[in-house]
Amino acid sequence: MNLLVIGSGGREHALCWKLRQSARVGRLWCAPGNAGIAAVAECVSLGDGHDAVIAFARAHDIALVVIGPEGPLVGGLVDALRAAGIHAFGPSAAAARLEGSKGFTKALCARANIPTAAFARFDSGDAARAYVAGHPLPVVVKADGLAAGKGVVIAHSVAEASAALDAMPGPVVIEAFLTGPEASLFVLCDGTDIAVLGSAQDYKRVGDGDTGPNTGGMGAVSPAPALTAELEARALTEIVAPTVAAMAVMGTPFVGVLFAGLMLTPTGPQLIEYNVRFGDPECEALMVRLDSDLLDLLLATCDGTLSDTRPVWRDGVSVTVVMAATGYPAAPVTGSAIARIDAAGATGATVFHAGTARRADGAVVASGGRVLAVTATGATVGEARAAAYAGVDAIDWPGGFARRDIGAGE
Repeated sequence: MNLLVIGSGGREHALCWKLRQSARVGRLWCAPGNAGIAAVAECVSLGDGHDAVIAFARAHDIALVVIGPEGPLVGGLVDALRAAGIHAFGPSAAAARLEGSKGFTKALCARANIPTAAFARFDSGDAARAYVAGHPLPVVVKADGLAAGKGVVIAHSVAEASAALDAMPGPVVIEAFLTGPEASLFVLCDGTDIAVLGSAQDYKRVGDGDTGPNTGGMGAVSPAPALTAELEARALTEIVAPTVAAMAVMGTPFVGVLFAGLMLTPTGPQLIEYNVRFGDPECEALMVRLDSDLLDLLLATCDGTLSDTRPVWRDGVSVTVVMAATGYPAAPVTGSAIARIDAAGATGATVFHAGTARRADGAVVASGGRVLAVTATGATVGEARAAAYAGVDAIDWPGGFARRDIGAGE
């Protein structure tokens, strides 16, 4: 069957790479794709409108559209495709509010008694500043809407909180500060049934030792070292299952992949936030460990037959190290040439392209902030980490950098 993947990052490269391994996949397109995705799928530019996607899907007999980024999901692309009679993997716009509005998710948690940090939502910066002035510090200031994984500031002073509010002109959520290791738990949901897809630990800050500003993610380890079987079971029972049930009761059943960002506090898992799509770079770390046919899992999710299908995983651990352009996340410098990517593959690593383009002379160049996601597996975190960094070190890219501590100490 013919498939179309929407997106241009490392997540979409990993999805295309895994889907290409399915014997059931015929032609595979990605819109718009990138220089790496072009090796496993046909890249096509469709613009941002729903109508162009629908027209392309009809013209090319697309059996399933897989939507990678959060923007089109929150914007209702799945609704438009389904209304046109086209199969699509992902939640409706109403269900995508779990990511599109932190205030919506917090209110749902309050109604369903889901453990999460105490919070308050504000439309006005002045009201938020007054709240912070009388609240114990630190606090977590979050943009209520989409912010590409970077709309979060941990404020240790009123001045820091005020500066964060100045940078977030829209509605905000202010949360109590939680402590503990973080973990990302991914599940597939068909509206009723839940299948655990795996876990990962993401490294958000740009610098070694978790220093510097937040980013979209500088690396990941899968499975998440701190998420024990007992904690995962609690997260499913206390957080994920009540959420899925609450969404169904509201008449907006969740269909797609649900990504629960968790804080593993001394009293148990608490929800930090939900995302309604695969994480990036977590997806890259998950896909190299997945032994199942990804297409089978996506179709079962769309068709409401997850109870008959469960993911199968390869033994071991994976580590993903992101290589970013100089200046990221503030002002990444694009256009620099990247050489010896194939040499990284020769070390045993898999290189997923996150922000690349191909120049007229054939050279691969950086076209974004996060540019490559070098991923490797091993029997232990240490083995996978060593293999991933061997891949990083084989690449010749003076215009890029990577954290050197992904997976260290795990």
